[in-house]
Amino acid sequence: MKTADLISINDFCLYHNVEYAFVESLYEADLVKVTLINEITYIPGEELKKVEKLINLYQLDINVAGIEAISHLLHRIEKMQNDMQNLKNKLRLYEDE
Repeated sequence: MKTADLISINDFCLYHNVEYAFVESLYEADLVKVTLINEITYIPGEELKKVEKLINLYQLDINVAGIEAISHLLHRIEKMQNDMQNLKNKLRLYEDE
C-alpha cells in the first residue's frame, strides 16, 4: 500500500476536531481499518468516507456502541438493497422473453 493513500490519524483528528481515542475506539470496535507504519497509525484512503460518516454520528452524541449498531444496520440495509437490485435485474431477463 502506498503511503500516499494513507492519512495519519493525528492529522485526521486535528482536521476533523475529534479525539484520537475516538478513532482508536472505532478501530477496536472493528468499524474501521488502520495501518501501522514506523509506529505511526494511518487510516487508508478508502476508509475516509466511512470514518467521516461515523464522526457525523459521534457529533450527534451517539456513543461508540450506538455507532456500531447503526453501522451494522446500515450495512444490512445496503446488502438488502443490492440483493433487491440483483433480483430486479434477473426479473427483467424473464420479462423481456
